[in-house]
Amino acid sequence: MQLGAMVIYSLQTYGYHDLVEGVRQLSGRYSFLSAHIIGESVMGKPLLALRCGNGPRQIHMNGSFHANEWITSALLMRFVADLSAAYCSGERMGGQQVADLCKDVTLWAVPMVNPDGVELAQYGALPRHPYYQQLMEWNGGSDQFSNWKANIRGVDLNDQFPAFWEEECKRRGVEGPGPRDYPGPYPLSEPEANAMAQFTCRIGFDAVLALHTQGREIYWNYRDYEPANAEQLAKRLAQASGYEAVKLTGSDAGYKDWFIHQFRRPGFTVEAGYGENPLPMSNFDQIYVELQPLLLEALRL
Repeated sequence: MQLGAMVIYSLQTYGYHDLVEGVRQLSGRYSFLSAHIIGESVMGKPLLALRCGNGPRQIHMNGSFHANEWITSALLMRFVADLSAAYCSGERMGGQQVADLCKDVTLWAVPMVNPDGVELAQYGALPRHPYYQQLMEWNGGSDQFSNWKANIRGVDLNDQFPAFWEEECKRRGVEGPGPRDYPGPYPLSEPEANAMAQFTCRIGFDAVLALHTQGREIYWNYRDYEPANAEQLAKRLAQASGYEAVKLTGSDAGYKDWFIHQFRRPGFTVEAGYGENPLPMSNFDQIYVELQPLLLEALRL
């Protein structure tokens, strides 16, 4: 790691404390970057948004909607670190002067949407955890939480948005809290999803990109509500990364779905890397090599 080397990455995991420390380091070093709190998780962890640049076009990227996809937080923080360092040093990224790029665009990154879930997936729950009894019940009595996708209340945050939410409930058929696929009692019931919706409406992004794992695919459509150029934009992202642009059906209530439905603007879900979740940190460098040009291209959309 060169430009992004100052951001701390542990060998095995990337958790909320790593994120907070990375934000502290970056915001202390680069005036180009500023940190903002856009809400709190169920357990009161501040949800952090990083602003880079000052251009008129507003682009949003996020990571770790799903707890066991926490490597996306590290990937997005690395990109923010590299972008900030290149801007301040005058170096190029992907053959482009970052200072020129950021005259046209402002990046708003939320690296970890689901910090409580990330912590649970990485470290499990001890008996003193306030949700211990429920979590053990929801997890079928197992104390292994590495496959947990939901937030700490057992709600899948990427099934929480008011875009044909009722259809997603029928499709999922999950009646109550658990490790994955429970859309919650009603749309935006969870503070993390509600904070993301309010933040998105407040800024009014021109385009959004949600990082997930895995599959090396880019989803760009939603029930024909996407703008006419969405597929062509997705193909640009695919060409930059080697990923495949895929027209997805049979999915509702996700963040990208809601954004497209609400604003009729480009929204993308990027399934980074390949393997079985949670992807190990040993895959980090390989994934980032593919992902960095895709994220740069997203700033040019």
